[in-house]
Amino acid sequence: MPRLILLRHGQSQWNLENRFTGWVDVDLTDEGEAQARHGGELIAAAGFHPAVMFTSVLTRAKRTGALALQSANLTDVPVIEDWRLNERHYGGLTGLDKAETARKHGEDQVKIWRRSYDIPPPPLEAGSEWDFAADARYAGQAIPDTESLKTTLDRVLPYWNETIAPRLMAGEDVLIAAHGNSLRAIVKHLFAVPDDQIVGVEIPTGNPLEIDLDAALAPVAARYLDQDRATPLPAVAG
Repeated sequence: MPRLILLRHGQSQWNLENRFTGWVDVDLTDEGEAQARHGGELIAAAGFHPAVMFTSVLTRAKRTGALALQSANLTDVPVIEDWRLNERHYGGLTGLDKAETARKHGEDQVKIWRRSYDIPPPPLEAGSEWDFAADARYAGQAIPDTESLKTTLDRVLPYWNETIAPRLMAGEDVLIAAHGNSLRAIVKHLFAVPDDQIVGVEIPTGNPLEIDLDAALAPVAARYLDQDRATPLPAVAG
């Protein structure tokens, strides 16, 4: 029975500053580093030794995974990076202070942009400060200029099916160190969470979510590793 662990990155500098981060490559704070190390301690205590770790191309996720593996004494685990595990692209909101944005556009509108399943923020203007078109990490890719959770799932799911799922189907344990929305997309897929409920799912930072899967990759048990017992599946999913 393969095991999957989802690890959301620790606090980043822009998390601390309450800014929309998305694809901007900011680093962890000291607190974020501590959260990542604690996640690794929980992974070690659970006796989890993944065959591979998947992560995004963004520093905060990569460093969270690396610090967790180091803390768990699992530095021999190979790491595979892919932009399709990136955080949701926040479009024209990228870099903005969240409180200031709410004052400018109204809390209700910002809540729709942040929490609706299929309504994205305004697109990022070409040539703006946070335009990622020239970033070498995305060379040759048709990258978005904004995303909803739905379109985030649309890019995460093919990568899951093509690259991650085959490793699990082969019986390997897998660790994914990524972001709130890319991990939420995976949870939605695995647990078949309805569109109107997935926006309420929150995966805490630095607290690994272990999911036990059957041979068809359907979840049979799940728990956050700071808990002693498995959590009922509906509780994990919502």
